Amino acid sequence: MKVLGIAGYSGAGKTTLLEKLIPLLCADGVRVSLIKHAHHGFDVDQPGKDSWRHRQAGAGEVLVASDVRWALMHENASAREPQLMDLLEQLSPCDLVLVEGWKRDPIPKIEVHRADNGKPWLYPDDDNILAVASDVAPPDDKTWLALDDVAAIRAFIKQEIGV
Repeated sequence: MKVLGIAGYSGAGKTTLLEKLIPLLCADGVRVSLIKHAHHGFDVDQPGKDSWRHRQAGAGEVLVASDVRWALMHENASAREPQLMDLLEQLSPCDLVLVEGWKRDPIPKIEVHRADNGKPWLYPDDDNILAVASDVAPPDDKTWLALDDVAAIRAFIKQEIGV
């Protein structure tokens, strides 16, 4: 499976871009999965539900399944954040894994940059950034994709990543 990072600072528009990009790739027949990094504790479970109660009781993993979906919750007892490569091994086979976050990991990436954020560009310090998707052109000859041109971003991904 191919892996492509969507990297950038908070507020740049990574999630919005992915929301628009994923349906286009899926319409092309690309089987897409996504891994998202969270910088804080999060919970996909609801307090009081059976699965939450089982985790609170000490279960290291709880798998919840229905006719619509299934989800595996794994308690990270090591207190060490899992590495991206370890998480990729947990996914079912697909054509493309999009990774939101892990902006410092050595994977091919598209940088999402928004001028109003006032943050620096990532690409000058990261050779893994193939192009930037931004509302402004980069200050040099780095490949630029207009942030609102999702069709062009999709075409770039299909050509560069080969999905």
